[in-house]
Amino acid sequence: MERLSGIENMLAQMRAAAQAAADTRRPDNASGAADGGGFAAELERSLQRVSTMQNHANQQAQAFELGAPGVPISNVMIDLQKANIAFQATVQVRNRLVAAYQEIASMPV
Repeated sequence: MERLSGIENMLAQMRAAAQAAADTRRPDNASGAADGGGFAAELERSLQRVSTMQNHANQQAQAFELGAPGVPISNVMIDLQKANIAFQATVQVRNRLVAAYQEIASMPV
């Protein structure tokens, strides 16, 4: 069940990122960067969340390896899988952004 809630959490974050990207295209939000919003800000927050997840998972794994009490292997494995899924999603977003950039760059002016 925890695994499903982690995936649902990741989907909710991706939906929020998509909504934030859609909001930046609206003309009434022309100053998106000035009010802390916008695609770049949301991308930065997403990268920060992924980094935090990876750091937490690595700390959990290290604590388990050192034999710290109260760190079950199941929680360590779940945290590592969550961080892995978040990283894979980030790589897919990066790949899509690079592909979109390449397509725009190859358009004739």
